[in-house]
Amino acid sequence: MIYLDNNATTPVDPVVFAAMTPYLTWAFGNASSSGHLAGERAADAVAHARSQVAALFRVQTSEVIWTSGATESNNLVLLGLCRATEKRKVHILTVATEHSSVLSPCAALANQKNVEVTVLPVDKNGMLSGDVLRQTIRPTTLLLSIMSANNEIGTLQPIEEIAAICKAKGVFLHVDAAQSAGKIPLRLDHIPIDFVSISGHKMNGPQGIGALIIRRRRNPLPLQPILWGGTQERGIRPGTLAVPNIVGMGQAAEIALHICADEAQRVSHLRDRLWNTLSTSLPEIYLNGHPTLRLPNNLSVVFRYVDAEALRLMVSDLALSTGSACRSASNAPSHVLKAIGLSDSDARSTIRFGLGRFTSQQDVDLASAQLISAVQKLRARHPEYAGVEKK
Repeated sequence: MIYLDNNATTPVDPVVFAAMTPYLTWAFGNASSSGHLAGERAADAVAHARSQVAALFRVQTSEVIWTSGATESNNLVLLGLCRATEKRKVHILTVATEHSSVLSPCAALANQKNVEVTVLPVDKNGMLSGDVLRQTIRPTTLLLSIMSANNEIGTLQPIEEIAAICKAKGVFLHVDAAQSAGKIPLRLDHIPIDFVSISGHKMNGPQGIGALIIRRRRNPLPLQPILWGGTQERGIRPGTLAVPNIVGMGQAAEIALHICADEAQRVSHLRDRLWNTLSTSLPEIYLNGHPTLRLPNNLSVVFRYVDAEALRLMVSDLALSTGSACRSASNAPSHVLKAIGLSDSDARSTIRFGLGRFTSQQDVDLASAQLISAVQKLRARHPEYAGVEKK
C-alpha cells in the first residue's frame, strides 16, 4: 500500500515509538502519584514532554494543557470560554471551512440565549478576508475560532493579519493548528494568539493525545472546564494523564522542531511533482485551495467526469481520501468544497492527497501512473465525457 492520507493521520515515527515503549511496559506509573518512584518518573516524563511541545511553539511550559486531541481542545475553548461568560451576551465568530469539531459546538452554542454565532465566508481559495473580519466584529464579539491550515484543501489562513485585527479589537483568537503543527512554523512569541489546538497523530505521534496551548497574556484565566474530576492540568482538564502518549507527542514535537523546514521543502517538491504529472497527463482536472499559500503536503484535486469513490476503489492499493476523515460516513458533499464555490458534482469528484514524512518519489510516481490509468478508464465509461474529449 502507498499511504497518501497523511492529513487524516500519520504513522508513528520509529523514534517516537521507541520513546514511548518504556512507559507502555516497565516504566508505568501515574503521573499524579508523587509518593513513590514510579509516579515521580511518570511526572518527570510528562514535564519533559510538556517542555518539548512548548519549545515547538515558543511558549511557557505552564501554557501547555494535555487533552485527548484537537477535537477536545476545540470544544474546551468554545464551551469553556462561553461558560465563563454565561452571565452576559457574547458573539462568537468562526469560518465556513472549519472542522466539524468547531462548527458543531458553535451550532450548539447558538441555541443558548446569551450566545450569537456568525459563520464567516471565504473566497474561492478558502481564505478569510481581513476586511470581512473587521466589518463583522462587534462590541460583544468574544472569540474568533479559525484553522491555521485547512484539513481538506490545505489553504493557509493569514494568521498574523487576523491576530493583529483580533488584538486591536480586544477579541480572543483561537487557532486550530491540528494540520499545520510540525509542518509550518507557528511562533507564538511573535503572534498574539490566545488559544492553539494540536493533535499528536497529525505530526507522526500517537493517536489519542493532543494539547491546548493557553497563552497567559490575559488574567484571570478565562476558561472554565467542561469535564469535572481531579485537579490535573490546573483543574482545566481532569483525568489520569496518558503518559506513554504524552511522551510520544513530546518526542514528535521535538523531531518536528528540528526537521520542519527541510521536510516542508522535500514534501512540497513531491507534492508539486504529483500535481505536475497529473495535470499534464489528464485534461479537466483542477486544484482546490490556494495555489501557493497551502500546506506543503496537501493536494486537493477535482477529477471532473470521475466519481471520487469509484476512483478510490479502482486504485485500492493507494490510501487516499475524498475529504475529512471525520465526515467519511456522510454522503453529503464536503462543506469545505461547497464553501469555496464547488458544485455538488465537482465536490464528489475531488480526491485529497496527503503526503508525509515517509512518502518517497517512487511512491508519488507509482501513484501517478495508477491514477492516470484509472481516471482514463472511468472517463471512457462516462456518457458526457466523450463529447468533451472531442472538443
